[in-house]
Amino acid sequence: MTVFTRLLVPLDGSTLAESSLPAALEVGRRLRADIVLYHALERGAPAMVHGERHLTNLDEAGRYLSGVAEWFAQHGVTATPRMDAGTGDVAARIASAAAREPADLIVLCTHGSGGLRGLLFGRVAQQVLQRGTVPVLLVPPSGAGREQGFQCRSVLVPLDGSATAETAVPAAAALAGGFGAEVILAIVVPTVETISGERAAATRLMPTAATALLDAEAAEGEEYLDAMVRTLSAQGLHARAAVERGEPVRTLLNAAAAQGVDVIVIATHGRSGVGAVWAGSVAQRIIAQSLRPVLLVRIAAATP
Repeated sequence: MTVFTRLLVPLDGSTLAESSLPAALEVGRRLRADIVLYHALERGAPAMVHGERHLTNLDEAGRYLSGVAEWFAQHGVTATPRMDAGTGDVAARIASAAAREPADLIVLCTHGSGGLRGLLFGRVAQQVLQRGTVPVLLVPPSGAGREQGFQCRSVLVPLDGSATAETAVPAAAALAGGFGAEVILAIVVPTVETISGERAAATRLMPTAATALLDAEAAEGEEYLDAMVRTLSAQGLHARAAVERGEPVRTLLNAAAAQGVDVIVIATHGRSGVGAVWAGSVAQRIIAQSLRPVLLVRIAAATP
């Protein structure tokens, strides 16, 4: 059973990075988890980061993290500063810090150098997921920083019927349980117009048969989700199923917006390239396009 008891919150001193703080505060408060505030000093770092002065020495970083810890204390949550004066790639050092603490959830903003969210996934979240099993909660950046709010009234879990995609369910259940949130389990079945890959050619040749087959897949998906909903309901969670039709990423994002979803929880291998549908391009495209937090859960490597 997934339980979040210790959160690692990497910070670089910028307001954008502090966008992760409200989420860390609420998760820590609701799940009674310990908070570790982490800063990795960079040798030869630029004087400015995200338009703000960069933290360049231990004293400065220590004062900054102590101030953030005081902010947590004012909200009734204890946070411990950790400074790292080591060398090497910052992403790798964050991954190592998560193992040392040990943390069972990393909470960070999706900005990267130059504000590129995709770069951050490549350098930090991806390395963390490759090096261990620590889930990563990615929070979109906000100019409000720590002053923006965080709510978790509902979580969306995209599934595809595979055991690998189901890796995300325990983490979603743990988060929802702490917040009393609803869990929405979703499957997206393509339509004749949106089907892609090897099936597209056959669909164009036999559209009527393809439509019947896709309708059958939707019915099977509903049965599959209903069984999982019963399992979560037996655990005392409020859960429901949603079978959507269309192109996966856009359909999921539209469903999240229409249903007021606060967090998307998705399984990923933590690498780019070809993989299961939710482990590869879909997960990365959701991260790049989502306006709401995304909780990434690592899929264990297959044994030979």
